[in-house]
Amino acid sequence: MRILLLCHAFNSLSQRLYCDLGARGHQLSVEFDIADSVAEEAVALFRPDLIVAPYLRRAIPASIWAQHCCLIVHPGIVGDRGPSALDWAIQEGEQAWGVTVLQATGELDGGPIWASESFPMRVARKSSLYRQEVTEAASSAVLRAVERFASGRFVPAAVDPADPGVRGRARPLLRQSDRAIDWQRDDGATILDRLNAADGFPGVADRLFGERCRLFDAWPEDRLRGGTPGEVIAWRETALLRATVDGALWIGHVRREEEGKAKERTKADGRTFKLPATQVFAEHLASIPEAPLAGEGTHFAAAGRTWQDIRYEEAGSVGFLHFDFYNGAMSTRQCQRLLAAWQWAQQRPVRIIVLMGGRDYWSNGIHLQTIEAAESPADESWANINAIDDLAEAIIVNDQQLSIAALQGNCGAGGCFLARAADLVWARAGALLNPHYRNMGNLYGSEYWTYLLPARVGVEAAQALMRNRLPMSAAAGVAAGLVDACLAGDPDAFRVDVARRAAELAAAPDLAARLQSKRAQRHADEALKPLASYRAAELAELARNFYGFDPSYHVARYHFVHKTPASWTPRHLAIHRDLGWSVPR
Repeated sequence: MRILLLCHAFNSLSQRLYCDLGARGHQLSVEFDIADSVAEEAVALFRPDLIVAPYLRRAIPASIWAQHCCLIVHPGIVGDRGPSALDWAIQEGEQAWGVTVLQATGELDGGPIWASESFPMRVARKSSLYRQEVTEAASSAVLRAVERFASGRFVPAAVDPADPGVRGRARPLLRQSDRAIDWQRDDGATILDRLNAADGFPGVADRLFGERCRLFDAWPEDRLRGGTPGEVIAWRETALLRATVDGALWIGHVRREEEGKAKERTKADGRTFKLPATQVFAEHLASIPEAPLAGEGTHFAAAGRTWQDIRYEEAGSVGFLHFDFYNGAMSTRQCQRLLAAWQWAQQRPVRIIVLMGGRDYWSNGIHLQTIEAAESPADESWANINAIDDLAEAIIVNDQQLSIAALQGNCGAGGCFLARAADLVWARAGALLNPHYRNMGNLYGSEYWTYLLPARVGVEAAQALMRNRLPMSAAAGVAAGLVDACLAGDPDAFRVDVARRAAELAAAPDLAARLQSKRAQRHADEALKPLASYRAAELAELARNFYGFDPSYHVARYHFVHKTPASWTPRHLAIHRDLGWSVPR
């Protein structure tokens, strides 16, 4: 069928459905929901058999839903209605939740149901639940709904609010007054639920050091205590530790909020977006004690729950290096710290090193927010790309262990090629890849992609991937040669599978021969063209992006960081707007 994806933005859920529906042979086009007239024009041009709306912030106009079947993906259980479904579920401690696919009508979230899927809740940030449980449930429900629509035999059922079996109900927008934290009374679990429910967007309005801000990225702390509830009692790398009535919580990211002329100045210097908490309030850290992790190199897994963006653990002859950076962004310092951790892990008595990344993201490459906030974004871009290149080079040239990149979560831009620097790349089924840079103002990219990618997929395929600008599923990554294996889709099962396979490789009798072959190949490659030459050529292109006359990268980064609403749908997504487009006969 021809299926039009109508969405506010091409977010992770929209991309997952794009991949899953495309893999089943459907012809897809995407239109951003900018205005009724724009959506109406897209429908007239594409003439879809079905419209799927995975992520909207306003209602589909009657001019469309009255003429076409429009399936809305609602992140709530059957009967749930309202714009804050997942927020309420987290904040009210729901033990189970779900996704409902319903047909658009004149009643918001009140149309007949085509499919639904449920899942158990876990204590996690809203953004994490959305990328994991919600996305998996939505994929299953949408694929079932599309099959039912295609059959022509399924009749969707309306929900009867009086049915005692229907748990969902209509709930209003969750406002800041509902999210407010009373640090003098609320316990840590309550505060964590509120911060988790607001993570990603809109954050919790609060004050730090007397300044208005929004709080994001909370983590529990088991050991460190003390201070007056609400007081910042310690800091570690990018996070601040704040006392509660029964313990403490880490706050990883904040967004300043100012008033009047101060607000105008803040917007002018690019500070109205999320940044690491210690970066925003750096001037206050001199009077607050640092709380470094104990252990050699601070890379050991800490006892109990605490905030730790880099940690290392061992199981027999396998070392696991975890790095859980917020939204997968890797700043200059984070790249340098991860390089130090990698070099430390190389000295351990292990045969395999597994680069685990984080649960939601493996890596998305350089940190655009810290770059945007820098005094010279061009200089910080240069420092950041060189720091991640240093890390990629260290992984490539390591010949003492076999390295594995285990992609638990999504991976984009430079993160894809940093992963490819490892000897093997294993991806979780359900993880999304975006192996390209062009969406960021035609950024050329580095991380030795000009060396790593053609060697895996061939020169022509490498060029096509970089031009494509479309998401790729883990299975498609295997088919393209970018990924070596697509493993279990369940995150816990994936980690078990990775550990088992890595242990088998470590114990395999041919491991020494594999390492020798790796050394020989690296020696031959270096003799043919040194790594330094690839890096120099990539950086020469990037110098034009960062310092040249074309400001496209800086403009694109600004709009990305500030979340500027889209004015049009990119043409590589909206195929119905191609000049040569015509409806197939």
